[in-house]
Amino acid sequence: MAYQWYPGHMTKSMRMMQENIKLIDLIIELSDARIPGSGRNPELKNLGNGKSHILLLNKADLADPSATAAWSEYYKSIGISCVFTDSRQNRAIRSLESVLLEASKEKIERNKRRGINRPIRAMVVGIPNVGKSTFINSFVGRSTAKTGNKPGVTKGKQWIRLNKNLELLDTPGVLWPKIEEDRVGENLALIGAIRDEVMDAGELAAILIGRLTERYPGCLNSRYEVDESLPVAELLESLALNRKCLKAGGEADLDKAAALLLHEFRSGVLGRMTLEAPND
Repeated sequence: MAYQWYPGHMTKSMRMMQENIKLIDLIIELSDARIPGSGRNPELKNLGNGKSHILLLNKADLADPSATAAWSEYYKSIGISCVFTDSRQNRAIRSLESVLLEASKEKIERNKRRGINRPIRAMVVGIPNVGKSTFINSFVGRSTAKTGNKPGVTKGKQWIRLNKNLELLDTPGVLWPKIEEDRVGENLALIGAIRDEVMDAGELAAILIGRLTERYPGCLNSRYEVDESLPVAELLESLALNRKCLKAGGEADLDKAAALLLHEFRSGVLGRMTLEAPND
């Protein structure tokens, strides 16, 4: 499959971010804790060189805790400020304000010396479907940003005032024009950062089966009572039959089974899983 999805609004969004960066004191970059490396847009890494930059690895409640610990150590070792979060837990999110203000400490002190009294302005950026709007709503404590469980919900910028200390700029999720590595594209597609309508669900499910049998042997057998030693196509057919994903006449509906597998992985039904390690 070709893992490319770069609709026109992403070009406009990148241009908008670049135009607004002069207004920003701090960049809050969200990635997905299940793909902590692949989930970082290389164009966003370099957005606003010289600005304070915090990396939030969101959806940590869906990620493998041991892999999370390894990624935390990795980012610490290369000098990147990294925090793991779950946007659905308001208490954990609210505690981030002190982290963000600490990251902006030099800017705050510089403003004080100049007699400037205004909130720190943070731009929230990341790939599609990483939970930026959910993060903002949890942080603010009310529904201010439109959310959805598919990529492309946020289409324009939106300023949101948290309190007298902090303002957030919500931005659309963006990928980059050409994804060079297939494994990176696979990871993005598996967590739903690439719109499902442009992917082949059966092929994507086959990739996921390969990843899970490699990294989490036994999980598919435990959930679906399938023989993990079967070839992928036969395993998916067995899954379809066992979970009653059937066409008229009782034939296995492989597309329905693929959609079920992808949904249950993404929602955490299969367990807490991470698709890559720092040394991959």
